[in-house]
Amino acid sequence: NWTIYQSYQNNQLNPFTKDKFNYTVLYHTDLSRESGKSYANGIDFENFHWGAFDLVVIDESHNFRSNPLERDNKDGSKRMNRAKWLLEKIIKDGLKTKVLLLSATPVNNTLKDLRNQIYLITEGDKAGLADSANIKDIEYTLKNAQTHFSNWADPKKNPNRNVKTLLESLDTSFFKLLDELTIARSRKHVVNFYDSNQIGEFPERLKPETYSPKLDTIERSYTYDELNDIILKYKLTIFNPSAYTKPEYWDKYGIKPKVEGTKGSYDDPLTREHFLIGMMKVNFLKRLESSIEAFEISMDRTIRKIESLEKKIKDFHAHKNAKSDKLEINFDEEDIVENDEENEQWKIGTKEFSLYHIDCHRWLNDLAYDKQALNTLWNWASAINPDRDGKLCELKKLITKKIANPINENNKKIIVFTAFADTAEYLFKNLENTAIEHGVNIALVIGDRTKTTFGKNEFSHILTNFSPISKNRRLINSMPQDGEIDILVATDCISEGQNLQDCDYLINYDIHWNPVRIIQRFGRIDRLGSKNKQIQLVNFWPTDDLDKYINLKLRVEARMALVDLTATGDDNLLANDKIEELIEEDLKYRNKQLKKLKDTVLDLEEMEEGISLTDFTLHDYRVELTNYINQHREKLIGAPLGLYAIVPSPSGSYSKYLNKDKFSDSDRDVIRPGIIFCLKQKNIANENERINPLQPYFLVYIRDDGQI
Repeated sequence: NWTIYQSYQNNQLNPFTKDKFNYTVLYHTDLSRESGKSYANGIDFENFHWGAFDLVVIDESHNFRSNPLERDNKDGSKRMNRAKWLLEKIIKDGLKTKVLLLSATPVNNTLKDLRNQIYLITEGDKAGLADSANIKDIEYTLKNAQTHFSNWADPKKNPNRNVKTLLESLDTSFFKLLDELTIARSRKHVVNFYDSNQIGEFPERLKPETYSPKLDTIERSYTYDELNDIILKYKLTIFNPSAYTKPEYWDKYGIKPKVEGTKGSYDDPLTREHFLIGMMKVNFLKRLESSIEAFEISMDRTIRKIESLEKKIKDFHAHKNAKSDKLEINFDEEDIVENDEENEQWKIGTKEFSLYHIDCHRWLNDLAYDKQALNTLWNWASAINPDRDGKLCELKKLITKKIANPINENNKKIIVFTAFADTAEYLFKNLENTAIEHGVNIALVIGDRTKTTFGKNEFSHILTNFSPISKNRRLINSMPQDGEIDILVATDCISEGQNLQDCDYLINYDIHWNPVRIIQRFGRIDRLGSKNKQIQLVNFWPTDDLDKYINLKLRVEARMALVDLTATGDDNLLANDKIEELIEEDLKYRNKQLKKLKDTVLDLEEMEEGISLTDFTLHDYRVELTNYINQHREKLIGAPLGLYAIVPSPSGSYSKYLNKDKFSDSDRDVIRPGIIFCLKQKNIANENERINPLQPYFLVYIRDDGQI
């Protein structure tokens, strides 16, 4: 979308060709690259001047939650996550750079996420807002807010916590900080305060439809829950070479003996491999949830790796050649994570072992057990052809029903989202004939990989032909004006930043474990100015036993989060003896939202256990105040300097004030008669803003008994 408006683009969708805007578009993934070329525009990074920009606009800025001030490695080398690269190479280096962060998903699970994005604006300078916002110490303000957050997040102190109680506990300087820096508009704000005649309306959301089809239409086949139990028992020893290293060589590989009663260090290969194996098992289940095809591919891929390792070990023993004792284990597994930047920390590259240092006999036995177990599942999955695939059959029924009975007049459009590319390919292949039978066109979008039965087989063309009204296809002479794509199968590569509101029916073929991602997906069609009166969300769940499904995720993800916190070296202010408990509680709150998705469509601001930027700004208050002033301007101008009122007790008549024994101390503090003065300080004094949220105004309440 951004490239359309560049000066060299003679694009018919560009209304700014005469303005000759000159800017560079880069992908988030381009950061930290010092060679090669950008996929965005072919820029050669070997000679690229990162520090040459006056302004950096960061779209989807919530992806920069990492700490840009992250400490260097112990050996003095720079630890460059993307956020640090952005700060050091672009914002700090070269020209003085201003920063604009854009996000339609400003939800954060900790205040640390907000802090890290603010660091990009202030170049990490804790006094960076002293002149512009009179906030002298950003670090102090954020640290103080984080302390309140830690107390709020403690499940023992706040068993029924919600965002409201957090907001009441935070220091006013934190609100001032974010109020100075942010312009935030929630859906609720737009509905309440904007003129729908000018900007259009949101479509009505119908109640989500929920389906949990069988994996296999043949009876007595495995269920998802049964496979869940089976997979969690596997050892997956191919990714656990440290467990087979002979004790006399432990020092060489940094392996530490397990101390009873301790959890092990993240730096210890045994501990790290243990968590990686846990990640692999969960990913098997995620791929099974997605499709039989994705699961079968994973089984086959893992079996092939085991067979390759077995061959290396057997060849080594057959020849006993010192030159062939090197064993490389690649931990950068494509199966661990797909399309998920948050899990980059699990990529640890290739580690080299000597087969002389490994108990090969014991390892081969365990590898054989794993291979046999995985082979059983692969054979089962291979036998389930598309006609037996219960989930695919259910999807075809839904497509047929939707095309025959549109929600909105003559609208046949459907988006099918999946987290996995293998599933997307499988769906396109098996839905193509279904689309032809119904006289509609179908397309596939997986990043740069695309397929279509209509129009040019190119990313932007496919999306424009799928949603021609919202994408203004009528303005593009080079594109067909007749014919459209009605079924779009896609991965999360289009879950952000796309206007696809010609469509009114969205299917989550698999449920992403982060509910924000589900909201992002639905946001493609739940948009202002939609031509549709109603829109429908459809969710496929792996099992009716949602508690069991969520508990599996909770157990593993809590461990992953704990290890991540100890691994990054980040100055995590939540880290304490209760950190694991807090993480598990955070995940439980998030899982409540997943359950709600079965019955309702959530807004980001409705996720009461999450934190949104809109929670920390005063935009709603300001609009309400402005509207009130406009409606009552004469009355306010004519009001006397003193306004007087006798306010009765909440529990009875004013006469009860006279009988002080009937009130508790707290009641008397609130309701005793007195006078409220509003004073304005003429000369600004340092530090007052930290104490007084109304600075330079002071509200003083003097009671009749003289107490202030």
